[in-house]
Amino acid sequence: QVQLVESGGGLVQAGGSLRLSCAASGRTVNIYVLGWFRRTPGKEREFVASMKGGNTYYRDSVKGRFTMSRDNAKNTVYLQMNSLKPEDTAVYYCAGGPATTGWDRGYEYDYWGQGTQVTVSS
Repeated sequence: QVQLVESGGGLVQAGGSLRLSCAASGRTVNIYVLGWFRRTPGKEREFVASMKGGNTYYRDSVKGRFTMSRDNAKNTVYLQMNSLKPEDTAVYYCAGGPATTGWDRGYEYDYWGQGTQVTVSS
């Protein structure tokens, strides 16, 4: 099994920054694709960013503001979020999946963290 634990959420003013972390443990060899998704009450879960192979992908609305990175030695991935906007407010989830996982297809990811709340005030 794989466990994913997010941290780093919080309350920030518009224009501010946060860095989310996702620590993986267990059978991490099962993970080839890592992603960040978010969900706002009343809305469907949406893709934010992912890393698959040597590529990193972002949803259009966060390009240039968010950066996903990983530290293999620590089995941790990060999501640096700059220039935050109120519309970025959501619960952010880390997810992992095998090589067959579509980089933006949340339903194909096998492993999920518990989520961390990000609130951006205007």
